[in-house]
Amino acid sequence: MKIRANGIDIEVEDSGAGLDAGGQPRPVVLLIMGLGMQLIAWPPDMVQALVDAGYRVVRFDNRDVGLSQHFDHLRVPSLQWVVLKHRLGWRITPPYSLHDMAADALGVLDALQIDKAHIVGVSMGGMIAQRLALLGPARVLSLASIMSSSGARGLPAAKPEVTRVLLSRPAGKGAQAAIEHSVGLFKAIGSPGFTMDDAVLRERVTAATERSFHPQGILRQMVAIVADSTRAAALAGVAVPTLVVHGKADPLVPFACGEDTARRIPGARLAGIEGMGHDLPPGVVDRLLELLIPHFDAANSK
Repeated sequence: MKIRANGIDIEVEDSGAGLDAGGQPRPVVLLIMGLGMQLIAWPPDMVQALVDAGYRVVRFDNRDVGLSQHFDHLRVPSLQWVVLKHRLGWRITPPYSLHDMAADALGVLDALQIDKAHIVGVSMGGMIAQRLALLGPARVLSLASIMSSSGARGLPAAKPEVTRVLLSRPAGKGAQAAIEHSVGLFKAIGSPGFTMDDAVLRERVTAATERSFHPQGILRQMVAIVADSTRAAALAGVAVPTLVVHGKADPLVPFACGEDTARRIPGARLAGIEGMGHDLPPGVVDRLLELLIPHFDAANSK
């Protein structure tokens, strides 16, 4: 469904309000996806498991991707120029910021009349979740930052072969070329310790491409990530129960980035998963649920 949040149109999926076994409203889990990814990227089994555990689950398309409002009236930045400015320590002015995207997420809660929620973000979504915990701490029951980073300078970068795939373009025009390119990227960043069936991967990528294909929005989101230079220092101000989960085999955002995030957030718990890369195959989802549900339950009791 489409809602108006933070002054823009946001596509949302909501498992629906309801009462728990004690007759109280179900606590809410807000899921925030990563760079260029849509709400359908959250594995259905993960969403259903959270619902079965007694939670109301809300997902949404970030601005500029999926069925949410696109920002094509803004420029498409030169990523090479942005990266050069970042390396030189020059100021980067993005078309919009991760702070803006966190305000979108807060606006989703407002539009759905949700007072507080557990905030879960993966990759760029983890960065947005961190920003949300800083922007509206009274609205956050707990924070879970998964396969993400503080954005601090000096952290290890992605493996060169992964960067090449990430920054490459599809071999041709049209949906099929885009699908093949995305499949190649997911294989490059996937979890070596957890299998993902090729047919399932291709089905997911195809469904996402057919739902919405908007590379210009992905570029603008990339610039928002690179430009967010103050978040690392600000994380000392996060005052909500925090779980940081990171794959020890992540080739895109190395494990040291998760370690750094957990070190910067007071009281944060770090959970490293052997064999996990930068994706959500079934085995990783099982491990995440084993960590997330007790994390939520403990925060609920405070």
